[in-house]
Amino acid sequence: MAAVTVPADVRSPTWTWWREASASVADLGVLVPIAVALIVGNGLSATAVLLPAGLTYLAAAWLYRVPVAVQPLKAFGAVAIAAGAGVETIAAGALLMGVVFLALGGTGVLDRLARVFPVAVTRGVQLAVGLTFARIAWGLVTGPPAAFQATLAPALALAVMVGLTVVLLRWPGRLVLVVVAAGMVVAAVVTRGAGAPVWGPSAVALPHIDLATLAAAATLLVLPQVPLTLTNSCLAPADAARAYFGPRAAAVTPSRLALSLGAANVLVGAVGGMPLCHGAGGMSAHHSFGGRTGRTPALIGGALVVGAVAGGAGLATLLSGFPLPLLAALLVVAGLTHVLLLRDLRGATSWSIAVGVGVLGFATNLGWAVLAGLVAHVAVARLRRGER
Repeated sequence: MAAVTVPADVRSPTWTWWREASASVADLGVLVPIAVALIVGNGLSATAVLLPAGLTYLAAAWLYRVPVAVQPLKAFGAVAIAAGAGVETIAAGALLMGVVFLALGGTGVLDRLARVFPVAVTRGVQLAVGLTFARIAWGLVTGPPAAFQATLAPALALAVMVGLTVVLLRWPGRLVLVVVAAGMVVAAVVTRGAGAPVWGPSAVALPHIDLATLAAAATLLVLPQVPLTLTNSCLAPADAARAYFGPRAAAVTPSRLALSLGAANVLVGAVGGMPLCHGAGGMSAHHSFGGRTGRTPALIGGALVVGAVAGGAGLATLLSGFPLPLLAALLVVAGLTHVLLLRDLRGATSWSIAVGVGVLGFATNLGWAVLAGLVAHVAVARLRRGER
């Protein structure tokens, strides 16, 4: 039997469980703000929010063996928060997303699409995500969400964010776990006036969904999200996995990603939790802080499951005290890592399409930006064929 070759970065003496644990918490900048807003503002159970996320992370560790991220559906979550959508509407939207992506993943059509999808357009999607992370980070420090208790003056929060970003960029795999642990201590201090810690899971009530709720969820939440999820949770993560992990990421295909996020959202809809995806930016976050194996998603998945079951009843209060400049710094580092995926582009045409898709997707709508990028790619290809 042929010997199994272990990648150099995995067998290096510096490659330790500490770095994998550090990488596991790298994507909290996206998960925590949306989770807290949905729990506090929309009435979702903390256990229903965190338990499916943790179980999906554990499933990703087993299925993919590399750091595939589990994130909230960002556009879906933003609209739900802004509209004050109730548990039933959010659950209905999650169920619809689950059914759509189980169907897409089961047909294999996404793998065929990935083979012909222009690299420049994929890189544009990744640029848009990186820029969006920076915008979310800016919003966290200059206009803190109302659900958070520990807020600083914008100038001070910005200075703290910049300082933490420099530290995390300089020592990504060594200090992030310490910094996040310090953030939890700060959160405990800030929220100590809320009373003694409450242990055990929060109540989970199965949602009651009718046809009217499904129709409202489809229009309000699902239709704007599907194109974004196709590109940023199926096509882009599979591409990023190949760039980061090479042959070890062979299992990370668009169709498999669609199947796992589809199954996750069926579970989410059944318990009234937070809709989930496999965001490409989350993969960059895990990679940027040293994640290279399935240990990374397994560690954060286990932590979320334990937190949901053992402390779900009090976790919403604790997380509302988490320092926002730290979450913002994690987002900035992940965004920078994601943007660096553009380094493999060659030629002015590819760069123009990627930058155009990225800027347009960041400024307006990523679905329309992808469509514009595809049109530009086809037009350039036809022009080149005509010149021959």
